Amino acid sequence: MTYCVGLKLNQGLVFMSDTLTNAGIDNVNTNKKMFFWSNKNERSVVLLTSGNLATSQATINLINEAIDNPNNDNDNILKTKSMFQVARIVGKILRNISNEYSSDGQVGENPYSSTLILGGQIVGQEHRLFLIYPEGNFIEASEDQSFFQIGETKYGKPIIVRALEKDSNFGDAIKLLLVSFDSTMKANVSVGMPIDVCTLKKDDFELNNQIRFEKNDPYFEKISNSWGEALKKSIKELPPFDFK
Repeated sequence: MTYCVGLKLNQGLVFMSDTLTNAGIDNVNTNKKMFFWSNKNERSVVLLTSGNLATSQATINLINEAIDNPNNDNDNILKTKSMFQVARIVGKILRNISNEYSSDGQVGENPYSSTLILGGQIVGQEHRLFLIYPEGNFIEASEDQSFFQIGETKYGKPIIVRALEKDSNFGDAIKLLLVSFDSTMKANVSVGMPIDVCTLKKDDFELNNQIRFEKNDPYFEKISNSWGEALKKSIKELPPFDFK
C-alpha cells in the first residue's frame, strides 16, 4: 500500500510520500515514489506514484526515455507549453502501460493499475496540481479542492480537510501532513517510513527543501507524540457529555 499527498498553497506546492511497498507479510521493501524533473529557471515537475510498482516504474522510465530522445518532442514533458499538456502526456503513457499489462482491458480495476499526483509550474504560468487516474484521464486542483491523496487515503484525509489553509507556509503544511501520515501509519501497517518530502516554491523552478524522514526520526516522533497528547487534552476540554 502507499500514501502520497500533494498540496496546492498560495506559496507553492508541497509533496509527501511514504516509501513502503509490499507483496505480502514476508516481502516488504522500500521504493521511492517521488520523482522530479526540471529545466533551470523555466519549469519544474514532480510526480508521486501509487498502485502497481511495475506500472509506476515503467511510466517513469518512458517519461525519461522521451526526455532523452531528441526526436520525440511530442512526449517530452520538458518541452510542452503548459502543465495541462504535461498531464496529458503522463496520462497517455500510464494508460498505454496499464492497457498493455491488463488482460481484460478494464484499466481502472486491473491489478496492474497505478494512480499518480502530478504538480509543477512553467515560467509565465501558475503552479498547478493534477490527479491522474489509471485510465489516463485527470482532474486539476481548484479553489474547492486544493489537495490530492493517493493510496491509503481514508485515515489521513480528515486531518487535512479540517486544518488545511491555502495561505499556510511550507513549515505548517509539512507539520499537517506529518500528522496525517502518522495517523495513517498507526491505522495501516502497510504504509510506513521512510517519508519523502519536497516543496516547489512559486516562481522558483527549483526543488526546495527535499527531505527524507527515516525510521525513528526524532522530529517525526516528537510530532507524533505531541499530536497524541494534544488530542487527548482536547477531548477532555470538549463540553461535558450528559446522559440526561
